[in-house]
Amino acid sequence: METGTKVTTKEFAKLLETQQKERLVKTGLGCVSNLENAKVSIREGKKYIKIDIGTSGKFMIEKTTENIYGIKAYGVIHRGHHYGNLQTISQYYWGDYSPIKREAV
Repeated sequence: METGTKVTTKEFAKLLETQQKERLVKTGLGCVSNLENAKVSIREGKKYIKIDIGTSGKFMIEKTTENIYGIKAYGVIHRGHHYGNLQTISQYYWGDYSPIKREAV
């Protein structure tokens, strides 16, 4: 992502899906079924935007701050699992089960 430009939820979802699918192919799990289940969808709520991978909830984005959180259960935010915000998504690798913070260069 370019610095200085505002990142949208759709761009985050596209990055998340791309990195998930790349990991599946790299680890030899890139069959059609797995790649189909790696599709990312977005669900708008009043306070949060829900990011689902396949049929499972994965992340929630706070609308006011654009902070990204993991979830405890579907629709339940986990404030202990904070992964930056939409403007800092390039600081993480999103392909694994949990996001991994990249080393500062």
